[in-house]
Amino acid sequence: MKVIQELVAHFDRQGKLSRKEIKSLLGQGLLAADAPERIMDLCDTPGNTYYFRLIGATEGMVWGTDTYTGDSLLAVAAVHSGAVEAGETGIVKVTVAPPLQQYSGSVRHGVTTHDFGRFGTAFKVEAV
Repeated sequence: MKVIQELVAHFDRQGKLSRKEIKSLLGQGLLAADAPERIMDLCDTPGNTYYFRLIGATEGMVWGTDTYTGDSLLAVAAVHSGAVEAGETGIVKVTVAPPLQQYSGSVRHGVTTHDFGRFGTAFKVEAV
């Protein structure tokens, strides 16, 4: 699964896959893996992209807005970002981001995130 995700992410970054093609791969079960609780161990290379299936949650610790610390709970960050709704099962695209010097918290979609200083890993999450 990881090799397929890496190939798709490569072609997606180069703009060679349409949303329709990505959704087709997702619909065939060829792309999205079940989401881990946190993705800190996958955040080694900024620009890497992963597709995960998860259930949106509103309880748990998240730091940042739009760019989240690598130890933030993925399902909660997905709701905060608007990628899925609380309780909804959905597919999200997670992109490893360069770490920020400062993460600012906010309130969105019923989720409160927190401020944090420098953290070594980061990600962004969006709907597919």
